Amino acid sequence: MSVTVNVGARREVLDDGLRVMVVDDHEAVASAMALAIGMQHGLTCVGSANCAADVRAAVDELQPDVVVMDVNLGDGDGIDVAAELVRQNPRLRVVVLTADVDEALLRRAAAAGAGAFLLKNGSLADLLSAIRARETDGLVVHPRILRELFRGAPRSSTHTPLTTRETEVLMLLSEGHNIASISGRMGITRLTCRGYVKNLMGKLHAHSQLEAVVAARRFGLIGP
Repeated sequence: MSVTVNVGARREVLDDGLRVMVVDDHEAVASAMALAIGMQHGLTCVGSANCAADVRAAVDELQPDVVVMDVNLGDGDGIDVAAELVRQNPRLRVVVLTADVDEALLRRAAAAGAGAFLLKNGSLADLLSAIRARETDGLVVHPRILRELFRGAPRSSTHTPLTTRETEVLMLLSEGHNIASISGRMGITRLTCRGYVKNLMGKLHAHSQLEAVVAARRFGLIGP
C-alpha cells in the first residue's frame, strides 16, 4: 500500500488549521507538494497516496479536510475517485489538478463535486488559495483554463475535443506504436499512457485502439 503518513502532523494539528492530503501517481511530486503545503501557516499535510486503490482507505484513516487530487492516477481516474469521496463525505473539499486544458474534464470535475479545477503546472499560490477557499460555493477554475476553453469555442465536431497529449498518443497509435513504445517516446509511465488512451477512446466513442484510430481519421484528426 503506497501511502505516506505524516505521524507528527496527525498528533499536532492547529485547532483552526486544515488537514490536507495529496494524491499523485508520481511519488516525488506528491512528496514535494506535501512538503510545500505543510510549510504553510494553518495547513497540515497529514499524508499522501500514489494510486487510486490506496486513496479510500487513506482518507478514512487520515480524515483530511481537503484532498489535492491528480486526474491521472495510473490505476484509476482521479475524478472518479473524487466523486466517490465527495459522495461519502460531502464536507470534504477536493482540489483537482490536471496537466491538460480539457472541457470534458472540467465538466466531469464539476459533476463530481470538486471544489477546484487547477492546472498541475500552476503556481503554489493558486493551489494554496484553492485549498483555503472552504466557504466558496461551486467550482473554482483557474482563469487560464477558462481562457483556453473559450479560445477554442465554438466546436463543430461530433466528438469531445482531444487534448494535446491525447492527440500525440493517438498519432503514435496510428503509426503502430504500442503502449510501451508510446510511453518511452513521450517520457511518461505506461499507466499514465493507458490513461490517455482510455480518455481518447471515450471521447471518440471507440471500444478499441484500432476503432479509435479509425474514428480519428473519420473526424479528420489524423491523416489516412
